[in-house]
Amino acid sequence: MVVFPNAKINIGLFITNKRDDGFHDLETVFYPIPFCDALEVMPNKKNEFNFTCSGLPVENTSENLCIKAYKLIRNDYPFIPELQMWLHKAIPTGAGLGGGSADASFTLKLLNEEFQLNISEEKLLQYALSLGSDCPFFIQNKACIAKGRGEIMEPVNVDLRNYYIIVVHPGIHINTGWAFKQLQPKPVGFSLKKIAEEKIETWRDFVRNDFEKPVFELYPEIKKIKEELYKKGALFASMTGSGSSVYGLFSEDPANIEFEFKAKYLRFISVL
Repeated sequence: MVVFPNAKINIGLFITNKRDDGFHDLETVFYPIPFCDALEVMPNKKNEFNFTCSGLPVENTSENLCIKAYKLIRNDYPFIPELQMWLHKAIPTGAGLGGGSADASFTLKLLNEEFQLNISEEKLLQYALSLGSDCPFFIQNKACIAKGRGEIMEPVNVDLRNYYIIVVHPGIHINTGWAFKQLQPKPVGFSLKKIAEEKIETWRDFVRNDFEKPVFELYPEIKKIKEELYKKGALFASMTGSGSSVYGLFSEDPANIEFEFKAKYLRFISVL
């Protein structure tokens, strides 16, 4: 069975509190985008688990979240056979696009369906949260306001299907731990849900990603990507997650726009 774990973007990302458990509370809009990895699983005739990767390089494959998701489920459902698992990476890691989290959550959902485990969505969400703060979103995989660590989700009326998106990844890996240490948590100060449901043109005046300030100071080339997207007509542009990818939303097809990005940058354009 093959599934296609998709990426996400953050529309706003506010870090609102440092928790006693070491995590942070946040507030953001998660929005799924059609930029996907590929994941296939099948029983392994050799009766041993085997995990292989292709596509973009993946570090520490033995610690891959797909493997952790498989072990987590198999611990509770030991009759699941040893698997041959293949992951093709198109979503870059450490890019703020949630690729690893998507892979993990899609693994959970795939195993649930493939082996008819009848695990409830509530239980899948619990499994997902134990794997990572972004993972619960990909269980539902619908636009939502997320709070807490990201697991407290509420549907939001945001529909970008009439727009084009360009995602630019400059090949820079942002250390999430470092990024969090640069921030001073504070309340959002307005209703992100209300603003997100307004016209995209209004987002620029309110919606921000708290990680942009420290990341842009350390990597000014990422800031230049955002500036270039606005210069070329983006209705809204932002870094996603803790970086380093930056996206822009356009009302007209940006495929023929001459951007000044370096050729080595990964660019992905799609109609949402």
